[in-house]
Amino acid sequence: MKILEELRASGDAHNMQAVADALPYARFLGLRVESKGDELTTVLPFRDELIGNVNLPAIHGGVIGSMLELTAVMQLLRDSELSRLPKTVDLAIDYLRSGLAEDLFGRAHVTRQGRRVANVRVELWQHSRSKPIASARGHFLLSPI
Repeated sequence: MKILEELRASGDAHNMQAVADALPYARFLGLRVESKGDELTTVLPFRDELIGNVNLPAIHGGVIGSMLELTAVMQLLRDSELSRLPKTVDLAIDYLRSGLAEDLFGRAHVTRQGRRVANVRVELWQHSRSKPIASARGHFLLSPI
């Protein structure tokens, strides 16, 4: 994928917001990436289009799953010098609570990274980080430079 090559040429390869803006689905979702020190936090601003269950209302489970995956990818890109976007091998998602009609926050932790595969744990929350609404464990195929 040429996204990383173009960002590297423009000097934005380590600007995770630029990476998110270059990914069509992340751009569609309006995903924001905030870096504070050595922590990366993804933020999904709430919009009515993200509602899956209008009776609650609750954020669509597919949007939550996508944010989990995007958060993991952003963390891997931030922690590594990759020539391509990591490819998802598998992603096991635990939906713990309904995602209310509010902003959603996410953080990922790379639990193990080898030369070709990485294992990442991700959590999403709304009001309190100690009360996640969803979590995931995923394996990603890496392509080093």
